[in-house]
Amino acid sequence: MIKSKHIFLMLALVVSISGCGIYNFTGGDVGTAKTFQVNYFQNYASQNPGSTFEPGMDRDFTLALQDYIMNQTSLDLVKSNGDLLYEGEIVEYRISPMSATSAQTAAQNRLSIAVNVRFFNNTKEDVDFEQRFSFFYDYPATSQLATVKDEAHEEIFERITQDIFNKSLADW
Repeated sequence: MIKSKHIFLMLALVVSISGCGIYNFTGGDVGTAKTFQVNYFQNYASQNPGSTFEPGMDRDFTLALQDYIMNQTSLDLVKSNGDLLYEGEIVEYRISPMSATSAQTAAQNRLSIAVNVRFFNNTKEDVDFEQRFSFFYDYPATSQLATVKDEAHEEIFERITQDIFNKSLADW
């Protein structure tokens, strides 16, 4: 009797897990894709008026996007011929004053980063896209960007990579 209960529970567990199909716990739908590729995101921010060039950000953003997708899916990262392909460029890196004090000086600054992304899914039709993603980080004007840059980049990259993932794989 006890043995049949265990067999029934094991069978129920196997059926419920197999019913999950290609979805994972993050909500990402990778379909039949097994691999993904993230091409190096070139930094063209200095070509946008009012925007500046931040050395190393191209590498850091590319790695952040690769890490996010690896952590959220079971896809394998490849250097070429990926089932899913992400490519694009960093198009904006701008610091702007956000609020003023009574002395007509900035009380808060905003770092804004924008990335243009092209996504190609070689396993599914009509889901490719090209879109601009951006986010910002506000910090006190009394602080230098150099003192908050690591935290700012981490927060901005996290939000942008999450938005890219949601657009390309979340299928909400």
